[in-house]
Amino acid sequence: MPETNAARSGARPGPPPPAGAAPKPGPPPGGPRPGPPGARPGPKPAVPAPPAAHPSPVPSASADPGRWGRADADGTIHLITPDGDRVVGSYQAGPPAEGLEHFAKRFDALVTETEVLAARIAGGGDPKASLTALQALRDGLDEAHVVGDVAGLRARLDELVELAEQGVAAARAERDRARSDALARKEALAVEAEKLAADSTQWKQAGDRFKAILDEWRTIKGVDRRTDEQLWKRYSKAREAFNRRRGSHFADLDRQRIAAKARKEELAAQAEALADSEEWSSTAAAYRDLMAEWKAAGRAHREADDALWARFRGAQDRFFARRNEHFAARDAEFAANAEAKKQLLAEAERIDLSDPDAARAALRDIQERWEEIGKVPREEIRTLEGRLRGIEERVAEAADAQWRRSDPEAQARVEQFRARVEQFEAQAEKAESSGDRKRAEQARAQAAQWREWLEAAEGATRS
Repeated sequence: MPETNAARSGARPGPPPPAGAAPKPGPPPGGPRPGPPGARPGPKPAVPAPPAAHPSPVPSASADPGRWGRADADGTIHLITPDGDRVVGSYQAGPPAEGLEHFAKRFDALVTETEVLAARIAGGGDPKASLTALQALRDGLDEAHVVGDVAGLRARLDELVELAEQGVAAARAERDRARSDALARKEALAVEAEKLAADSTQWKQAGDRFKAILDEWRTIKGVDRRTDEQLWKRYSKAREAFNRRRGSHFADLDRQRIAAKARKEELAAQAEALADSEEWSSTAAAYRDLMAEWKAAGRAHREADDALWARFRGAQDRFFARRNEHFAARDAEFAANAEAKKQLLAEAERIDLSDPDAARAALRDIQERWEEIGKVPREEIRTLEGRLRGIEERVAEAADAQWRRSDPEAQARVEQFRARVEQFEAQAEKAESSGDRKRAEQARAQAAQWREWLEAAEGATRS
């Protein structure tokens, strides 16, 4: 009598995956495939999609295992079929009813596997692989150790086998379409080559395109030999015609290069005449104009062009080297000015603010010397000026603070607040002596409030 591993070991089998569960479908085998580099997208293939699989008509066996089988007291499990009961296994790991449920779950696992394959077919998976798996499931049903609606599952597998066979036929049609596409693509490349040979004057781009067409041509397979040879002759003839036209073009270009050489000799002489100028701004602009004319003159033959460029560039470099030396000396002067101003700032930061009048006088002296020093590097202007403004603000604040300390009105307010504090403190002591605690607390609270105002007023005169 057949017996499962779970039955022998006494282990309880875990539940199968839910019926109908399926992985996310991948791209269909008949869908668009990436072409070779430079390939133009063709029309989408008219491959018929397989009919959609309907939800599984096979009921779950584990929901009611007694409907599909029975278990003997000794653990023997029977499948109930129209042709009579069939022993499918023995369960010794627990009660017979549990064994019946175990074999029902095994049936549900087959249903789940079936529906996974159904989802792959519906989602465009490999129909040939799905067909092989479905046929294997169907062929194994007669000996399967399960309890469930085996006849219903067989019908479901028959339906899916038919769908898979339709998918196999569609894939075959797609292969035929691919061969047709390959022929159409080579025809299109031959036509493109003929058009380039007849019309294009973009010599580099067209030459590169001929190479790209050849590279793509070699990747296209599936065209019969005779047709392929005919198309190749068309492409080869077009390429030769293009090469002849391009050769004629470059012969004309040689004549243009002779004229470019003469013009560049003139420009090199002009550049050399400007090399010793000290008109820095206008001469730099003149070199920019000469450079624009140089580019517009076109190219001479390489050896002559390189020699003329060396003359032109040498004169230009000599002028700009002299200009750089001039500006370097100016930058050194500005840097020295910056150091002098930093020393003034250090002196200004040591000004004694306790005597505002003396502080203002010292600051005026520093400001006069600051203006005499002169310019500093542009990137340091904001920092240095900001530090000086900060010192000026501190001197001004010291003068303002001195004025606030000597303000008669502010001093009068301080004395007024102090008198009120003393008044309420006296009232509190008097009330405390007479035993009136409530009145004493009120007086102390008022004294505390007036003391806060007193402290604020005193702080204003000190700041």
